[in-house]
Amino acid sequence: MLSARIRIAARLLAVAALAALTAGCFQPMYAERGDGTPGLREKLMGVDLPPINKANASREARVGVEVRNALAFKLYGTATGMPPTHRLEIRFASSKTSLIVDPNTGLPNSENYGIDAQYNLIEVVSGKSVMTGTTFARVSYDMPGSYQRFARNRALRDAEDRAANEIAENINTRLASFFIAGT
Repeated sequence: MLSARIRIAARLLAVAALAALTAGCFQPMYAERGDGTPGLREKLMGVDLPPINKANASREARVGVEVRNALAFKLYGTATGMPPTHRLEIRFASSKTSLIVDPNTGLPNSENYGIDAQYNLIEVVSGKSVMTGTTFARVSYDMPGSYQRFARNRALRDAEDRAANEIAENINTRLASFFIAGT
C-alpha cells in the first residue's frame, strides 16, 4: 500500500517537473509581445484584402463579398487594418449538388453547397508570393416545401453565408500559423 502511494507521488512529481521545464516555452498566439516586435494581431492587420474578382450582380459576387467581409472581421476585428505589408488574393468556385429529390415534383428537398478557394499571400515590398493554399467548405441545407420559392432562395443564401464564414475561418487560421511559424 505504501509503495503504491510512493509510485503515484513519484509520477506526479515527474509530471510537475516536466511541466515546469516547458512552462517557459509557451507563449499565447494573440498575446502582446514584451520585446517590441509586432504581435500576431498587428501582423494580421497588415494584410490587405482586395475585392474578389467575380461578375457584378451575380450570386458568386455576393458570396465573394461575404468571404471578404468575414475574413476582414477575423483579421482586423472592428478596426480597419494597418498599412499593408501583405496582400491576400482569393479565387474561388462554388458548386451546388442535389441530395434528395422529390419524385412527384422533381425539385430537390435537400442540397449541398460548396466553395473551393485558392489563396495567395503576396509580400507588398517585394511583390513575391510567400504562401499559397487551398481550402474548401461544404454545407447542406433543406428547403421547406416544394413550391416555396422564397424559402428555397433564403435557404441557399444562408448556406452560402455559412460556407463563406467557414472559408474565412480556414484562411484566417492558416494566416495566423504562417505569421507565427513563418512557414
